[in-house]
Amino acid sequence: MKGKFITFEGIDGSGKSTQLRLLASYLVERGKDVLTTREPGGTPLGRRLREAFLETEETVSPLAELLLFAADRAQHVEFLIKPAVAEGRVVISDRYADATAAYQGAGRGFKRETVARIIQLATGGLKPDLTLFFDIPVELAIARTGSRNNSEAGANRMDGESAEFYARVRDEYLAIARSDPRRFKVIDGAGSIEDIHSKVTEIVSRRFR
Repeated sequence: MKGKFITFEGIDGSGKSTQLRLLASYLVERGKDVLTTREPGGTPLGRRLREAFLETEETVSPLAELLLFAADRAQHVEFLIKPAVAEGRVVISDRYADATAAYQGAGRGFKRETVARIIQLATGGLKPDLTLFFDIPVELAIARTGSRNNSEAGANRMDGESAEFYARVRDEYLAIARSDPRRFKVIDGAGSIEDIHSKVTEIVSRRFR
């Protein structure tokens, strides 16, 4: 039996990671074999790349950033996602290729054609069966990541980006949603955790019933 591949996307502070954990628990309770993962950092090599990139105090060039995420994704796809899906498991990833289109493409200013070629190379054409994007206003995202930085819990170098950067990232995510409405679903991420989880389970259940 072929498995399923679901990705969660959102600008930093959108609450996607919380919702991913809730969905995974919901599916496990219903007898599904679920594997949760993330980008960057879904494999042992990826975890080392994540630490090197997100925790460094060194200035990282935009091109190095783009290629580092591609390297992480190539390893992730080949040695974790593809095998798990082939085994019939439900793989849920906290970010995937759409994040590169949004963050490195729109955020850093790389051309869409350049980003698309690199994504194709890294993924081998593997696309999610379903992508959920948790949309929140940029101001709310910055407030949430600011609180995270103050507590030093989960803070990383991407949290210091400007409002203009996050606005470009959010706009690109919404553009992807318009271009691929069957795969890419937008969820209001500003509501309560319970209401958002209910919407997530509704979408997933409808898609994979």
